[in-house]
This record gives sequence, C-alpha cells and structure tokens, in this order.
Amino acid sequence: MSLVALPSAIAEASTTGQLGTGAATLAQATADPAGVALFAALALPFLGALVTPLVYRALGERTAWFAALVAFASFGLVASQFGTTGSVSIEWIPTLGVSLSLYLDGLSLLISLLASGVGVLVFVYSAGYMHGEPGQARYYGTLLAFMGSMLGVALAADLIALFVFWELTSITSFGLIGHYRESESSLYAARKSMLITVSGGLFMLVGFVLLAFVSGDALGSTTFTLIGTPDSMIANADAMRTALESAGLFVPVLVLVAIGAAAKSAQVPLHVWLPNAMEAPTPVSAFLHSATMVKAGVYLIGRMRPLLVGDEWMLLLGTLGLVTMTVTALLAVGASDIKELLAYSTASHLGLITAGFGFANQLGAETGAFHILNHALFKATLFLVAGIIAHEAGTRAISELGGLRHDLPITGIITAIAALGMAGVPPFNGFYSKELLFESAYEVAHELGGLAWLFPAVAVFGSVFTFLYSIRFLWLFMGEKPAGLGEVHRPSLALLAPPVVLAGLAMIVGIDPQLAVDTIVQSAFGSAVAGEAHTMSIHLPTELTPAVAMSAITILSGIALSPFYDRLRDGVRRLTHGPLSADWYYDKAVYGLERASGLALPRIQTGQFRTYAAWMLGVTSLLALAGYLAAGISVPAFSDLSITAPVVIVLLVAIVGAAAVTRAPSHIAGVLTLSVLGFMVALFYVLSSAPDLALTQLVVETLVLVIFLLVLDRLPAFYGDADRGKVARDAVLAGGVGLTVTISVLVATAGSPDAIARFFVERAPVPAEHGSILADFGGGSNIVNVILVDFRAFDTMGEISVVAMAALGVLTLVAMRGRGESS
Repeated sequence: MSLVALPSAIAEASTTGQLGTGAATLAQATADPAGVALFAALALPFLGALVTPLVYRALGERTAWFAALVAFASFGLVASQFGTTGSVSIEWIPTLGVSLSLYLDGLSLLISLLASGVGVLVFVYSAGYMHGEPGQARYYGTLLAFMGSMLGVALAADLIALFVFWELTSITSFGLIGHYRESESSLYAARKSMLITVSGGLFMLVGFVLLAFVSGDALGSTTFTLIGTPDSMIANADAMRTALESAGLFVPVLVLVAIGAAAKSAQVPLHVWLPNAMEAPTPVSAFLHSATMVKAGVYLIGRMRPLLVGDEWMLLLGTLGLVTMTVTALLAVGASDIKELLAYSTASHLGLITAGFGFANQLGAETGAFHILNHALFKATLFLVAGIIAHEAGTRAISELGGLRHDLPITGIITAIAALGMAGVPPFNGFYSKELLFESAYEVAHELGGLAWLFPAVAVFGSVFTFLYSIRFLWLFMGEKPAGLGEVHRPSLALLAPPVVLAGLAMIVGIDPQLAVDTIVQSAFGSAVAGEAHTMSIHLPTELTPAVAMSAITILSGIALSPFYDRLRDGVRRLTHGPLSADWYYDKAVYGLERASGLALPRIQTGQFRTYAAWMLGVTSLLALAGYLAAGISVPAFSDLSITAPVVIVLLVAIVGAAAVTRAPSHIAGVLTLSVLGFMVALFYVLSSAPDLALTQLVVETLVLVIFLLVLDRLPAFYGDADRGKVARDAVLAGGVGLTVTISVLVATAGSPDAIARFFVERAPVPAEHGSILADFGGGSNIVNVILVDFRAFDTMGEISVVAMAALGVLTLVAMRGRGESS
C-alpha cells in the first residue's frame, strides 16, 4: 500500500481505511496530506532541535514548553494517520535503489505514538525537573533530535534509511547520557553506550547489506526496501528465505541482525551499558528506558520477524530473551539505587519482549506487541517517580528511603499502579502480557518437548525475581520513614502531571485490556506475524490453565521469598563482583585496548618515514595476500611470457641493477643504480611492441631521477651503518612486497575482460579500419591516447594530482630542512 498514490486511491482510502498502491514521487509526497503528515511528523523534531538555541535565548527555561509543543505536533500528525496502512517515498540514492521511504502500519504506529506521546510528557516533566540545571539549550535540542531519530527508526521502510536513523539514536543518546560533562561517571556511561550500540549497529549493517545482496536472486533485482511495496523483502518473505538458505546466509544474517538488536535493547551480555545510562537526567532515563532507544531493538526484532522467523529464530531469540529476562532480574534485586533497579528491570522486560517475539507461534507475537505498550506505560511512570523521589528527598539510595507515602501520597498511588503492573499482578496491565508469555512458552514446550520445557521453567523463574524487585520498589512508600531521611517536599504540578497521565493509561489498560488491544495492539501484533493474524482476545482468566498456574506460582513464590529479600540482595552483590561481573569484562577489554594502543603508538609513530613506509607496505601486502588466500585464487602460470635473447639480457641487467642498489655507498649512487631498473622496464616495453608506454616510462623515470638528484643535493652523502636487525626486517618486507606485486600482476593479467575491451574497441578503433569512428567518439586517432585522455580522464587527473602533491611535499621538506626545522 502507499500513502501517496493516485487521487482515486486516496478517495478510496476514505472509505476503506487503507490507501492505494504505487510508488510515491516527491511531487506526490508534497501534494498528498497523508504524505505531508508523515514527513512533517519526522521533520518537526529535527527542525525544532535546530532552532532550540535561538528559542532558548528568547524563552530561557520555558524552552521546555516549546519542545513539548513540537513533540505534541509530531504526536498529532502521527495520530492523524491512525487506521491507515501504507508507505510514502522520496528518492535518495536512485543508482543504488535507496530511498527515504516511510511506512506506517500497526507496529510502526505504536512505536511512533509512544515515542512522541511519552516525549510530550517528558518535556513537560523537564520543565520542573531541569530548573536551574546547566546546558538546557543543548539538552532540549538533543532530546528533540533524539525523538526525531526514534520516529525515523519506527517509520523507515528502507534498510539504509533505517540504519541512518538507528545510528542517530546512538549519537543523540551519547549527548544525553553524557549531559553532565563535568562528571566522570557521566562521560564513562556515554562512552560505554556509544561503543556498544554503535558497534552493534555495524554488525546489523552487514546483515542489511547481505539481505540486499540476496534480494537480487530472490526478487530479480537488488533492493534495500524492507517493507511497504509489492517488491519489498517482507512482501516476498518466502522467496527471500529460500534465497538466504540457498546462499548459506540465513544464519549469518539472523545473527548479525540479532547482534544489532541485542546491543540496542540491552540483551545479555550487551546489557552492561544500560545501568550506567542512569547517569543521564531522570527525564532522559524515562524516555530512553521506556519508549525510545531500548525499544528500537525489540521493534527491529518485531519488524524482521515475518521475514526470518523459524526454528533458528526461536532458538536464538527465545533463549536470548529468557536469559536476559532472568539474569537482569537478579541484578535488579541486587541494586542499591532506585534508578539502577529500574535500569536492570528495563533490560529484564526487554528480554521478555524479545522472548515473546522469539517464539514462533502467534501468542509470542501477541506477547511482544502488548508488552511494548505495557512496559512503556509502567516503566516511564516509575522513572518519573524515581525523579520525583530524588528531586524531593535528595537521595536515590534504596537503603535510605522508606515511608514516602506520608509525604508523597499521590506519588505513592501512582507507584502502586505502575509497580504492580511491572510485577505482573492481576488486574494491572503488566499481568496480561506476562500471561501471554507464559502461554506462548508453554505452547512451544508442549509442541517440541524435551529441552524446550526449559522455556516455561526459566520464564517462571525469572518472573519470580521480577515480582520481588517490583514489590521492593513499591515498599519505598511503605513502613516507617528512616530517621536519617530529611524533609521530603511535595512535587510541583509539572513533575506530578506526566506520571499521573501515564499511570492513568496503565490503569485503563489493566481494567479493560481488550480496549487497548482493539485500539492499537491488534494491528501491531498483525505486523509481526508471518501470514494472517488471528484476533486477539484478552481478559482476566476465569479458569485454571497452565499459564494461570504459572502466574500463581510466580506470585506465591515471590511472596514467600519477600522476607528474605535482603539476603538475596547481598548474595547477588557477592556473585556480581570480579570476573562474574559483566562490567569487569567490559572494563578489562577497554583497558586492554587502551594499553595496547599506548604500547604500539611509540613503535608506529616514530617520526621516521621508513617506519611509516614499513607499516603501510607490510599491512597492505598482508591484507592483499590474505585476500587472495581467502578467495582461493591460484597463481597463474607464466604461459604467455615470451622469453627471447633480448628479454633475457634486459632482465639480467635489471637484476644486476637491483643488486647494485643494495651495495651503493651513497644516496646518489643508489638512485642512479635504481634508475637502471626503470630504464630496463622501458626497454621491456619496447621489446613488447608498446612504444608509447616505453616513452611514458622513460619520461617519468628521467623526471623522477632529476627530482631525486635535486633533493639529494641537500642531504648527507653517506648512508651510515645499518643495524643487522633492521636490514633483515627490510629484506623480509621487500620480499613480501615483491611477492605481492608479482602475484597481483599475474592475477590481473590472467583475466580476459572481453566486455571492457570490446567497449573501447567499438568506440575507439584504428581509423584505417573503421574510418572516423575513433575521432567521433574519442576525439583522437590513437586508441591508447583516447583511452588515457578521454575515457580515463579522471583517472589521469588523479595521477597528475598525486604526483603534484608528492612534489609539493618533497619541496616543503627540503625547504624546512634548509631552515633547520624539524619534520
């Protein structure tokens, strides 16, 4: 479907709820209101980010309300397309088939509404929270750009556009997490998040390129279009899967895409960046950990699910999700800071979503789609509550907090709604998607048997700890107020209103889950299903089922373990020190790389040309030889080389000249003997009936010889004694370079580029044979000259530029040496 199509298709949309087919052009995109709405929703946050510094000069801290207005406008534009499905596209890189394509369906609509809707509340909350904080213009500008990047991820239909917006979320989050630039922990957290998420994105990019490569076989032509057109990858999922399996690339693509998603959504063992991200201001944490950045990974999994779902998909992502859910739930129990607890719980719930999408049944897709909504509602609420606690109580340490219901009664009610939803207690919103996870895990185990029974067992085990840390967060408002806790102030309306709205929405979902399903979850679920999706029906259970029994075991086990929470917390903390800590491996790896760089730098950056030349030539030779070996290229025979007496004489003279270079007593003698090789090459060209090449070689050799002699006139005449180790190293290096050049020449000359030769012969033949064709096409009468000057004009210009720059460099060095300056 296309949001921008013929007027008749647009008219049809008013009655069918869907818009017509066809590819959108720029003119159509700007003419049709639907296309304008999507592009405007995407562009507004970036435009707002550009003008934020100017707005801040005029409005000061009230810039928060400007940013909230921009976010609300984007939310309204996306919401205006509610009920439609389709794509709109503008050509970007036509030669590669890359376009800026936006696609709207249930899943992208859900993510877009969460990103922009929660964005509105976060900006309103920031108006109270960021009062008096430094760098507010940078904060609001970066946060708007971050929101726009997330909208781009949700709406992108082209893989290249998706990757660009994907990396933009990493770049903007780097600025947000490192907002407090004077804090070393903040900068450490920003670097860690950037390193992990960007690295994961590069793996994902390789997977995208492989998908595009295979699409040529599957679809008849190479495309980067993932979804939204009849010739997109997902529209032809069966053909794409067959082509991937035939090429042996299905598992590599699956793993590469999974790495990218796991890095962004903090799946074990790439979860280590998320707890450190709590160094960001609390509104940023609420935004990143609930509705935006971490949701990008699970969104990608849901989007790719119809294309790649199968046994391998389920084994990888189902296992990864449940392991993440369990490990990070345990880490949340061991947390000592309320934002740390919520950060680990975020990773745990992202694991739940990953596991849901990972299960190959439709119940798994229901789990993923519904929990994206539920998690955004209760987690954004709890992060905003954490900000209220830190802002009004002056501490985030769990051990220092308690009895907050006396000073923060409304906040306590909000926390109860959100925390019980996070715990999966009925009838709060998180219960329903947790129930779906149990049901889908049990169904997979019942169907496959054997080790698959670990799926429901691990799901229950991890959920017990989810219940424990959720109740512990709620307990901050229970009991008596600690003696050391000072006065707790009432929050302002700007701080209180956003979590009230989110908790209210969570409560509505808990009371009437079917309303949420019918409104948006059903369409999001359908987007993640390969084939036709069944109708979701969500309600409180009225009979005992395996899923109900699993929920009961979870809650009862959590209640039974609650009195031992402190012991469990201490045990987790003891287990997560040293080598059992994921941070330990990250820190050791980064420190090791830094130390290796420190040791290597003095050996590489010596200030001596010979060192740079040795490294460059050595690495180039190794890479070339390794490439030949990996490609399985065999060395061609010398079958086409005609050995005659003159050729033998020329080669012998060249060998003698090369040997004389190694024995030359001075710079000038070395250059003169080296030039013998160049002149012998020219003679070889003459003997090979290539007089024009011989002439070119003679001119270049003579020019280089003159330049060298002019330079050497300013240098000492004596080489000096050379260290035997360096001589041996240089001999090995020279042998390796010679071997590389020899193999390269043999491989290159063994080819028969008939198509290229025919192209040039047809357009630049000898006039005696084909009349004026040569002059008409090439403007000359010699095929070699025409190729060099006309068809390879840019190549020739590049060669001239290289020689000119080298000459300028030599002249500069000579002039500096003449003035006694160091190079």
